[in-house]
Amino acid sequence: MNASSGSAALPPAASSPPPGPLPISAEPYAFELTPATCALLVIDMQRDFLEPGGFGESLGNDVALLRRVITPARTLLAAWRSAGLAVFHTREGHRADLADLPPAKRNRGHPTVRIGDPGPMGRLLVRGEPGHAIIPELAPLPDETVIDKPGKGAFWATDLHALLRARQIRQLVVIGVTTEVCVHTTVREANDRGYDCLVPADCVGSYFPDLHTAAIRMISAQDGIFGWVSRSDKILAALAAG
Repeated sequence: MNASSGSAALPPAASSPPPGPLPISAEPYAFELTPATCALLVIDMQRDFLEPGGFGESLGNDVALLRRVITPARTLLAAWRSAGLAVFHTREGHRADLADLPPAKRNRGHPTVRIGDPGPMGRLLVRGEPGHAIIPELAPLPDETVIDKPGKGAFWATDLHALLRARQIRQLVVIGVTTEVCVHTTVREANDRGYDCLVPADCVGSYFPDLHTAAIRMISAQDGIFGWVSRSDKILAALAAG
């Protein structure tokens, strides 16, 4: 497994990627997926967010609301891998000494349990702790790059942009959690850097269904101001047809 904090080797390009573009039914209009230059970006599918005893639950959230995305996300990830396409994963978390954790983040909301405090799965949102790991259902393969990020967006304080450019990636299919925070921030960051983003709504989730709905609408509003929205079955059908 590769991490952005080390000298990460790039995952090998597919030897014979499916032809493209592959039209996918989406909002506000069809997304033309070009497999050779498109990556699946899996955002923060970590135990700390999706399992009891993690950081998400410590804030009073119902992790079952996030776990609904596991099955469709796992199915899409399997199909993506079978097609030989690029996969990147992210994990939100901080150094053991918390030097990259600003007080404004640690103290926001006056939580009774803070990032770095001990929990059932180790110190909350700290790199290397059990809770920081990606859930087994979506565990990265050894040749898939994992980006360790200290913030909400996957591009801030990471080398994700450089790694995508090295692979000549220009499109992203973004899945993971949570819809209105890390997913949305990453899509906005990607949009500013020139990437076309497609978000399958059933493969992203939030602790707050109303915020999920609003965040999804924001992405495709105004003729796709941040990107496109679809569903995983539409992407699976396009991959199968291609």
